[in-house]
Amino acid sequence: MSAILTLNAGSSSIKYSVYLTGADEPQEIAVGQIDGIGPNAVLLLKHDGKKTETELGEADHTTGLKAVLAALEPILGDQKVTGVGHRIVHGGPDYADPTVLNEQVLRDLEGFNKLAPLHQPHSIAAIRAAMVAFPDAVQVGCFDTGFHRGHDFVNDVYALPLKMYQEGIRRYGFHGLSYDYITGYLEKTHPELKDARVVIAHLGNGASMTAVKGCRAVASTLGFSAVDGLPMGTRCGQLDPGIMLYLLDKGMDAKALTNLLYKESGMKGLSEISHDMRTIAESDDPRAKQALDYYIERVAREFGSLAAANRGIDAVVFTGGVGEHSPVVRRGVAERLGFLGFSLDDEANERNAETISNGAVKIMVIPTDEEGVIARAVLSKLS
Repeated sequence: MSAILTLNAGSSSIKYSVYLTGADEPQEIAVGQIDGIGPNAVLLLKHDGKKTETELGEADHTTGLKAVLAALEPILGDQKVTGVGHRIVHGGPDYADPTVLNEQVLRDLEGFNKLAPLHQPHSIAAIRAAMVAFPDAVQVGCFDTGFHRGHDFVNDVYALPLKMYQEGIRRYGFHGLSYDYITGYLEKTHPELKDARVVIAHLGNGASMTAVKGCRAVASTLGFSAVDGLPMGTRCGQLDPGIMLYLLDKGMDAKALTNLLYKESGMKGLSEISHDMRTIAESDDPRAKQALDYYIERVAREFGSLAAANRGIDAVVFTGGVGEHSPVVRRGVAERLGFLGFSLDDEANERNAETISNGAVKIMVIPTDEEGVIARAVLSKLS
């Protein structure tokens, strides 16, 4: 029996899991994450029914990964890691399916660093570190953009010269591993929704929504880069491009604009308090209320947009850290969308039940499992 390690380097966290490979499906034996990468990072680990929490202090993605590997050493013991799976945010036009990683692939993927600067460089750093730590293991990349590659032209293109689309400037969509898991879960446990028109809201520090029909992607709120669509923890979301032209004219360069749009905007910039939705929702500061109202409004508007793209809406799934754990966000969205058939069972919503609706549109809360999707992809490459 051997082990599979999965690494999911996000903008402010590193999620990880360890799986054993003796069965048809990978069997998870340990899971955790480094939360709050920055000045007050914490390493969380769940193994053998026990949870541990270790304060790391100042930690970036590189030092955080070293802490993860150190924490897993006693768990792995004599188990040989034969495969390591990596979530990679941007696969560009050439990478969609799970891919065995080598130096050429990594060089290709580094070409997309500017399109996902909060994720792509950290993912590639994690891959290189894992290659050193486990030199005999198969390293497999799983791409968040892959799920969306079936969009129709009208949901894949920008109104720029057509040659730019042909050169790769198009709507790629993201959070595809999460959407892959949710659609698979619906197929297995809710067969009545197999062919339904569903909108999935992956709401976390990074956030997007996607419309699916027959469990296949139709349209997404995220596009060419990971800064479009919804407001996020530190990313602005949808923005009039004229604002960027205006700021360039006032003297901002590309580096300053990147920092503004990716690191100083979103909930952090709008509230002037925090990027964390938990902190914002609990705050009495009027700036926090304004930011929360804006967030809910934007989510509600995107539901309307995706319902149009899907020619209707039969069911909704909330997932991701905010989607799974914020009754106030779900309630605010449902109140704005009563005209579409959204209605909540308040008690079920407050306890984050799987089904929280009592109206025409089925509204669900389903925890995502990107790591499980990655582990199964790795196992397929080991067979």
